[in-house]
Amino acid sequence: MLDTIKLQTKQAAGELLQAAKLKPGQILVAGCSSSEVGSFQIGSHSSQEIGTAVFEALQEELAPQGIYLAAQCCEHLNRAIILEAEAAERYGYDPVNVVPRLKAGGSFATAAYASFCHPVAVEHIKAHAGIDIGDTLIGMHLKDVAVPVRISTKEIGNAHVVCARTRLKFIGGERAGYDETLG
Repeated sequence: MLDTIKLQTKQAAGELLQAAKLKPGQILVAGCSSSEVGSFQIGSHSSQEIGTAVFEALQEELAPQGIYLAAQCCEHLNRAIILEAEAAERYGYDPVNVVPRLKAGGSFATAAYASFCHPVAVEHIKAHAGIDIGDTLIGMHLKDVAVPVRISTKEIGNAHVVCARTRLKFIGGERAGYDETLG
C-alpha cells in the first residue's frame, strides 16, 4: 500500500509541477490527511507511515528542482507550516515555537519536521502552488490569485486530491494588455 501511495503522490506532484511551471526557490505547500489516505475520516486515524511516505514522495520530486516543500500542520496547530529555515528566511516568514506531533500537527508535518535539515514552523506563507491531499484546506497558504490545476490523479490512497497554482493579479481593466508568460 505504501508503494502505491508514493507512486500516486509522485504522479500528482509531477503533473502539478508541469502545470505550475515553478522556478527554483519557489514554494509548494502541501497538506495531507493520512487518515483520509488510509480510508478514514480526517483526523481520526493518523498514520506515521503514510505521512512519511507522502512526505518522501513529494520531497523526491521537489528537491531536485530546487523547490521548497512547505508542510501544512493540522487544525490543532492552526494549520501552521513546517519548512526549511532557509525558505522562511528567504521570504521573511517569522518562525514560531512549536514541534508537530502525530496527534497535534499531523503525521505529514511530523515527517517534514523530522526530515528537513533545519526545520522551522511559521504561521503563514504565500506559496506559489499547492497540493491538498484529503481536503486539508491549504488555500490560506497560497498567493492571492489561486488557479485550479486539473490533474489525472484524483486520489492518493482514498484521499481526494486538489491542486492549484498561482498567478500574478491582472489589473487595469479591458483596455490593459497582459503578458501571458508571467503566469
